[in-house]
Amino acid sequence: MICSIRQSASSLQALTRSDFYQRKSPVKSLSFPSVVGGISPVKPLHLAPVRGLGFGLIEDLRVRRPLIRCEAYEADRSEPVESDVVKGRSEAAKKVKIGLYFATWWALNVVFNIYNKKVLNAFPYPWLTSTLSLATGSLMMLISWATRIAEAPKTDFEFWKTLFPVAVAHTIGHVAATVSMSKVAVSFTHIIKSGEPAFSVLVSRFLLGESFPTSVYFSLLPIIGGCALAALTELNFNMTGFMGAMISNLAFVFRNIFSKRGMKGKSVSGMNYYACLSILSLLILTPFAIAVEGPQMWAAGWQNAISQIGPHFIWWVAAQSVFYHLYNQVSYMSLDEISPLTFSIGNTMKRISVIVSSIIIFHTPVQPINALGAAVAILGTFLYSQAKQ
Repeated sequence: MICSIRQSASSLQALTRSDFYQRKSPVKSLSFPSVVGGISPVKPLHLAPVRGLGFGLIEDLRVRRPLIRCEAYEADRSEPVESDVVKGRSEAAKKVKIGLYFATWWALNVVFNIYNKKVLNAFPYPWLTSTLSLATGSLMMLISWATRIAEAPKTDFEFWKTLFPVAVAHTIGHVAATVSMSKVAVSFTHIIKSGEPAFSVLVSRFLLGESFPTSVYFSLLPIIGGCALAALTELNFNMTGFMGAMISNLAFVFRNIFSKRGMKGKSVSGMNYYACLSILSLLILTPFAIAVEGPQMWAAGWQNAISQIGPHFIWWVAAQSVFYHLYNQVSYMSLDEISPLTFSIGNTMKRISVIVSSIIIFHTPVQPINALGAAVAILGTFLYSQAKQ
């Protein structure tokens, strides 16, 4: 409000709340006989709108506040336009976050494979070992939800219905991989498991009718050839271990297919999705584990392992169970942040870290021709991820 004030300072201070109630129209002009308090009698005095009655006018004279706020807005949005600097910082922060996810994922996976192999060497019961891994992860998440460390997912019957085939495939793949590692070296299991893209293409092509570019089919040649070369030259080859890794590949391919079909439109985070998957897989696996191995075999094997290893064996079992859940959980959290292609490349690099670390820690004998087969298979996996882009 702009007005000219020509009245004395005493009359201005005499304004009271009753003056405003008595006057029906605002004061338009008051005159100053002289300059009072540095206010010029010639130039008009600019006042902000009255925020209240009575002395609100004087309060506005004493406090200077910006009258106009300037911001740039897009035409179709009500939020300020994000500057290039802010965008650059957010992109950099996202890359750092993904890098931390990948580093954590690989490290946890390496630790899991080491402790898992130690447990299986002393306690060759892969069905119970697989059950304990799922049970530990399920218990961890139930406690997190109960204590509200993590927000519990909002699910319904339809969610669990679509999750069931995913859990069946996940259970088969998990047990088959554990059976494989109980019979052969960790490095050999992961070399064979690097052939999973070949199974993915073949299943998608002949069962689902999907077609792929020629480059994708060509990328399968080094995968299949490298895996075959590594298997033929493996010093400790075991057919059960080889078939376990192959069944695991096939099962995880179907798990991915069912997951893509069943989870469309579902708003469940990667962490909670894997938690629900673990719980359902545990319910499926437990009766089969009891039927295949049974409590009597477990008790005898446990006593034998404790007598040979000592109390450290209990720590090995706990570590492999906890790290199994953590590395899978982080991998699903990574999938929330990245594209499937980037995830595939990360999975390939994970296998390299596992193969190399297991060879070093367990002193696995490797022939040059065997190492060449492994390198060719992993290279083919990388070419597949690039060709599928």
